[in-house]
Amino acid sequence: MEEEKHHHHHLFHHKDKAEEGPVDYEKEIKHHKHLEQIGKLGTVAAGAYALHEKHEAKKDPEHAHKHKIEEEIAAAAAVGAGGFAFHEHHEKKDAKKEEKKKLRGDTTISSKLLF
Repeated sequence: MEEEKHHHHHLFHHKDKAEEGPVDYEKEIKHHKHLEQIGKLGTVAAGAYALHEKHEAKKDPEHAHKHKIEEEIAAAAAVGAGGFAFHEHHEKKDAKKEEKKKLRGDTTISSKLLF
């Protein structure tokens, strides 16, 4: 009796595209939509924290430098979260395009998906 091999899932160990089976575009669209919303939420939260720190810098002149640094960090986080939301928005659009191609019966593969 042969024992089954156990394949451990590692961070950088991905399955081949052929092993995955058919793509559930509806699930993929929903996934990217949720990530886009999380990115937007992160943008708003980090932006609000940046404004809070700006207010604290004016209110607490003794620690103004610390508050200004934290304001800049929060602003950078807001920009990063906004970029993530933008990225996920385009991933969602690409998934919708691929779903439409599948429904039309178009078998050409987008060059974006190859690389």
